[in-house]
Amino acid sequence: MRPANAIAALSIGGISIAIASGINYGPTKSEHSVEKDEISRPVDADCTNCNEDILTSLNPARFQSTPKADKEKSLPETTKNKEGEDDDEYEDDDDDNYYLPNGQCGLYLAPSTLPHAGLGVFSGSAIPFDHSVNEYVGGTFPGFDDDKHPPLWTDLFIPIADDYKALPYRGQQRFPSWLQYIWPKSPGALSDLTTTAFPDVPHELWDFDLGLNFADGIQFFADDFDDKRSKTMPYKPKESVNAFVPGLASLANSDSRLSNMDRIYANSRVDYNGQVAPWQPGAGAYTPHHGIEFSVSKKGGVYAGMELLLDYGPVWRAKNKQRLDWFSNRKNMDKQRNEKHERKGFVEGINKKWGRLDERESQDCPDDLPTENAKRDRLAQGMAADSSLLGDDEKPYSEYRTNDYHPQTKDAGDDNNVDKATVSLADDTGPHQIMKPLPWLNQNGICLSSGKLQIKASTIKFAGRGVFSTTHIGKGEVVLSSPLIAMRGEDFAIYKTYADERFLKNQIDKSAVVAVELLFNYAFSHPDSPLYLVPNAPLANFINHGGPFTSHKPKAEGANVEVRWPKAGSNAAKLFEWAYTQKQANRFDNDFETTIFNDPNPWLKDHPIDVMERSGKLALEYVALRDIHNDEEILLDYGQLWQDAWEEYSGRNTYGRSGYFRHSIGVPPGFFPDNWLHVSDRYEIAEIQDLVNNPLEPGAAVPMTWAHNGKPVASKYAYVVGLDNGFSERFLEYSEKKGVIELYRKLLREKEGYHLPSDGFDVYKPGALVNNTFGTDMAMEFFAHRYKSKDWNFNMHFVAAWDESARKDILRALGDAGFDLAVKGIGERFGYDNMTCFHASYMGVTHCDKSKMHSDIYATGDKSWNIIFPLITVEGSPPELDIMSEDMNTVIGVNYLKDVAFAMGDFGYHQTRPINYFTPDGEKGEDGSNDAADGFPIRVVFGVYCAQIDETNVAMIRHIYDGDDPAPFADQFETLPMREIHWNRDSGTCTLGKPGGMKVVL
Repeated sequence: MRPANAIAALSIGGISIAIASGINYGPTKSEHSVEKDEISRPVDADCTNCNEDILTSLNPARFQSTPKADKEKSLPETTKNKEGEDDDEYEDDDDDNYYLPNGQCGLYLAPSTLPHAGLGVFSGSAIPFDHSVNEYVGGTFPGFDDDKHPPLWTDLFIPIADDYKALPYRGQQRFPSWLQYIWPKSPGALSDLTTTAFPDVPHELWDFDLGLNFADGIQFFADDFDDKRSKTMPYKPKESVNAFVPGLASLANSDSRLSNMDRIYANSRVDYNGQVAPWQPGAGAYTPHHGIEFSVSKKGGVYAGMELLLDYGPVWRAKNKQRLDWFSNRKNMDKQRNEKHERKGFVEGINKKWGRLDERESQDCPDDLPTENAKRDRLAQGMAADSSLLGDDEKPYSEYRTNDYHPQTKDAGDDNNVDKATVSLADDTGPHQIMKPLPWLNQNGICLSSGKLQIKASTIKFAGRGVFSTTHIGKGEVVLSSPLIAMRGEDFAIYKTYADERFLKNQIDKSAVVAVELLFNYAFSHPDSPLYLVPNAPLANFINHGGPFTSHKPKAEGANVEVRWPKAGSNAAKLFEWAYTQKQANRFDNDFETTIFNDPNPWLKDHPIDVMERSGKLALEYVALRDIHNDEEILLDYGQLWQDAWEEYSGRNTYGRSGYFRHSIGVPPGFFPDNWLHVSDRYEIAEIQDLVNNPLEPGAAVPMTWAHNGKPVASKYAYVVGLDNGFSERFLEYSEKKGVIELYRKLLREKEGYHLPSDGFDVYKPGALVNNTFGTDMAMEFFAHRYKSKDWNFNMHFVAAWDESARKDILRALGDAGFDLAVKGIGERFGYDNMTCFHASYMGVTHCDKSKMHSDIYATGDKSWNIIFPLITVEGSPPELDIMSEDMNTVIGVNYLKDVAFAMGDFGYHQTRPINYFTPDGEKGEDGSNDAADGFPIRVVFGVYCAQIDETNVAMIRHIYDGDDPAPFADQFETLPMREIHWNRDSGTCTLGKPGGMKVVL
């Protein structure tokens, strides 16, 4: 039964949850469920603005129930759709086709007719305009009186109470895959993908599906209709909520022009079927929201075999515009992807998508750049400018030179020529293009509704509603198939929040779990696995607990169905093998009909983390354990853990129930494979885990790989490089001797004369701050630049050479400490001809509430690297550096390690992880550090930019460093070949220890 599922069975981040959700979505005082003959149609179901914002724009009449149109009325020969175009192709005067023949499937799940859309839902019968989709696909047949026989089933929705489900607030992902199936209360409410905490890259480069995240075409309400409200018209609900709506609302795809289905708001209800908390333990244990019904919004009606489509709304279309353009121009893009990847010696298999970003960045490369003298003169006055951000007539510098080797402009026929008004994903926007023949659907799809099941009041005490058979179902028959969304335990936690906090990281307190999402009660789980699976099909989430299976005898007590994975060779096994094994995640480029099926249920071999990234692409089946007779309730065994928890909760004194019942559904023994058990759901980098006990050889450059599956974090740009034993200590000793570390102590404590404003800089002679007898050291100049922190509590300072003697001295110290081996290792690893280290700087910080995910180098032909290593770290510090995975979704935090460097290549997105070691006013840090009186914890790391600089990228490298940063020195790039080569493949020589010495021999 769904009084749904246990209170003390969820452990999140080591915290055992022994409370239930305090979010109250009812219960009502109603003592009975809604009368079936009250369900009817809205007045303006044919309105032309049915997909506008429900809260502000819809006619209130849309929330009113009125008698439905005469079902026997034939379709007009020619009608107009909402775009004003003829719909005479919908014409069908054969009334017999409007009804679902007994035994035929009413609702199919099959590959969508829309490109790259994955799976879609198809009607098994023709449905006239303004009629209930649920009635026809559910199995309502000719001869029924519609007022007395409403749909056999409608959908429910489960509110998602917590808005803080993704980064930057929690977890490791910008957008967990399960969120694509959640209707937000407002666009982007559950995942803010526009925050400056993440890179602003084109949407088509994201290897994850936004799903419903920015949808605003339909909304769901906490204060929905109940019996009392439905009789006091007009009534308009106002309290919008995030909602998981398994069934039509979750599975239907979107196309604004071809949408043919819309929600009937007035038919939904909110009640606990007469139960009231705390008097009845079922109240609050299952969702009170039910009766979610849809009608045909297309005036021409729906054909049998037609895909059912919603309109996700204008905000969704606007946010996904770049992705839609990518789909529309896919043939050109496919051609580009198949072109040879001309990056000499680079790793095979790199995603060609980055070529498009290379081209875009190249277009921002200006025709001229400031000279070294002009740049330094202006910077000396405290002013800087990025020439790429200036207008044609704006020339802030006094002297410019031509930007030789300017990147080539785009070829004709690129994506800029795409019709930007495109909003439809279909190749041919006629309605027949979104249809599949019924024989094809029977052969390739799975049936989600056959007319054999209906929903009504459960026979189980406190269970609310349940699923019942409408006919005989034989032993071993698949009763229902359902896609699954995949989640982790933390997703269900509702943390204590502080919405008014200025800094994002302070808005939730992950040490305080105040409640558990109701969705937890609908999830299948195993006590030894981090993976939770929630059914996403109609009817599935109404199936209640019946206890263990007892007998094959008719109508025996106990469960009469069990769950299993799709059987090899079945339609379900093929369909979800196709969905799960797409070569390009969330693109669905593989053709279904040409796929060779030989790997049923491939998710069973994957790590739970990989499964969590593929919500909606795996499925289970409910199978009859014995013969099930007409009007018998379908029951499942939720497991002994669930049973024990329910008995404990329901047996409490009425006033002893401090919250709602929470417990997940147990899976049968052996259902979860061994590789899903006793594993972590945290993303970790394998190389960093191993380096303590198995250090890298000096110069070895290996890709960062995920610990759970061995796949690269980002084959393009994320690598670990071994440094010589003792390297970090040797370079730290040099930095102390030159006074740089002492300079940091003054800068970060904001001592008089060393307090820089946001984006401010100054020039210092750090050698004069220490007891140094060498006059040359005391004379060397270093500039210090405070990162832009006007709106952030962030004190990152960069320190780098300001004069030539300091530049050469740093390079010489790097060579003496053994950095040559790292440069050589990277050059050999990627097949470069030579490498030049053209910029180097220190980075120091003590506190950071927020930083920006960014890339230091880009569009250089995969020939440049930012090589970062630590000098001073704080013992026991949490992760210090965030690295973005190549799918632009997962962020992994890492700690710096001595004698190990992280190498970030083109578009290597990373950021400083928020920390609080120390603040200048003496406040105690949050990360186990001391205040100013007791000590001064700081973190200082060093970054070296090295590249093969040639005619293909010199213009871009010079452009990247033409503004904000006083170094590197622009005159390094005035002529080719480069004046300084620090490693040469032909000679094998490394010369960092002798800067300015080696030159290329032509």
